[in-house]
Amino acid sequence: MALNNLSAFTSPLSESQLAQLQQATAGLEPVQIAWVSGYLAAISQSPQATQTASTTVSSGQVLTILYGSQTGNAKGVAEKLAEQASAKGIANQLISMADYKVKNIKDETHLLIVASTNGEGEAPDDAIDLHQYLATKKAPKLNNLKFAVLGLGDSSYEFFCQTGKDFEQRITALGGEVIHDRLDADVDYESVTPSWFEAALNKIEATIAKGGVAATAMQATQTATQANKYNKQSPFTATLSVSQKITGDRSAKDVRHIEIDLDGSDLSYTVGDALGVWFKNDEVMVDTLIGKLGVDAEKQISIDDRLTKFRQALIEDYELTGTHPAFIEGYGKLTNNSELLKLAEDKNALREFANNHQIIDVVSEQGNEAISEEQFISLLRRISPRLYSIASSQSEVEDEVHLTIGSVLFENEQGEARSGAASGFLNHRLAEGGEVKVFIEENHNFRLPTNPDTAVIMVGPGTGIAPFRAFMQEREAGDATGKNWLIFGDQTFNEDFLYQTEWQSHLKSGRLNKLDLAFSRDQAEKIYVQDRLRENAAEVYQWLQDGAHFYVCGDANRMAKDVHTALIEIISEQGNINAEQAEQQLNELRKAKRYQRDVY
Repeated sequence: MALNNLSAFTSPLSESQLAQLQQATAGLEPVQIAWVSGYLAAISQSPQATQTASTTVSSGQVLTILYGSQTGNAKGVAEKLAEQASAKGIANQLISMADYKVKNIKDETHLLIVASTNGEGEAPDDAIDLHQYLATKKAPKLNNLKFAVLGLGDSSYEFFCQTGKDFEQRITALGGEVIHDRLDADVDYESVTPSWFEAALNKIEATIAKGGVAATAMQATQTATQANKYNKQSPFTATLSVSQKITGDRSAKDVRHIEIDLDGSDLSYTVGDALGVWFKNDEVMVDTLIGKLGVDAEKQISIDDRLTKFRQALIEDYELTGTHPAFIEGYGKLTNNSELLKLAEDKNALREFANNHQIIDVVSEQGNEAISEEQFISLLRRISPRLYSIASSQSEVEDEVHLTIGSVLFENEQGEARSGAASGFLNHRLAEGGEVKVFIEENHNFRLPTNPDTAVIMVGPGTGIAPFRAFMQEREAGDATGKNWLIFGDQTFNEDFLYQTEWQSHLKSGRLNKLDLAFSRDQAEKIYVQDRLRENAAEVYQWLQDGAHFYVCGDANRMAKDVHTALIEIISEQGNINAEQAEQQLNELRKAKRYQRDVY
């Protein structure tokens, strides 16, 4: 594309930067332009990017390990897979799908894919390009490719591990050879992935030509956060210093501002990252559950080659709030419960029941057979940490990390109180001064612009406000000059305007240039953040034309989709193009890291 046809809307450059580039290259001969292009490409590469992108093959072949990850789980699995491949002497390169040039897939000979699935069977944001490319007519024949897929998902959802299934189906259709069975791993994936690693790598080892040399991502992409000595497997024991309710007394929601003291950990994080939190289950609920089961709380059971009491295992090792279809079906069979067995015959009804009942509610449906401690444990998933968007910048809070957590509180059909596992632990059961095990989870897909002069538009209803509080702290500490626009929504202005005084202070100081609010229940007709976007369509479009970055944080299944739709409509109407062209422009923004989402 000629420089004079470029638009700031579809590039990371502003209109003024494009004008400077066009002026600088005016009059150059084609050979000169080619030289400048190569020069700019070279200086744009950081040491990290250079090492990751370069693969030197002296002879033989290289295994490529691609991962598509939304919350970091697939990335962590892929890193372990690469470590094991290296230990076997298999030359490999580990690449995020976000950084992978999709056309390079035609040159691959051996490929392992680790991919998570979002919401209703959707690919994670960093896997979208490759996922879409493989479904187009442009996708190449892959007759020389041997590959295998490891999918991560949650069996509570209808489209379990759909992204992994899609990759396998599309690559197979293009001629790729599956050399090991796909693994569809549930939320307790850590118990099943090691054996898949071993088997898949054995197949790779048996078919790959030796002698390839490649840098693995662990060698090539070390960052300050990855250098932290504490991680998911070895978390830091921190202290809860503040737990403050920030919704009003009459609010339908209980949202807490949480501050955690990291002193002594040397943990570092970047705004946009998440905090992983290991929680403990409610002891009162555990005791009630044991009573319903009629089993021995003190019974010694074996977990990971260690002995622990049954009660303690339920408190610290197993998920008890989130129910999954396999538990209901398994519990029904073990207890000969006719109602649960009948429910299991209808997969949709079973999934809906699981989504609306906790483990203790299922156990309340007594069967005709007793169940042992070991049998019950065998039906449960292992506890997995919860990830929360960090609501602070270390430039402001130093050895602290702040969170914004909404409590999950409801009553079951019998009117019994129920609460979320991690939110109940942090917001209600853990007292200030209590200990909590934490780690930092990087999120490279949700980062402020590197240029502090760049404008940002932030859409974060409800607790989705968290990372944008961190963004503003960071931009203030760095004296960034780029404009800032926040679009926030919730139920009511008086009860649910999270961090109201902070945002008003930013507005008064001029740090926040524009604030739009959408409180759905303050008037007869409900208003949401996507409505505010449409009302400001011309200005949204102009900010994007001028090079602004657009961020969304919050609910993935409704809000984020509605915002995405609104953006397509805005680009279409304001740019006078059709919806397909508008969506393509939005994809270009995403590829340029100017449209980023932290959704869940």
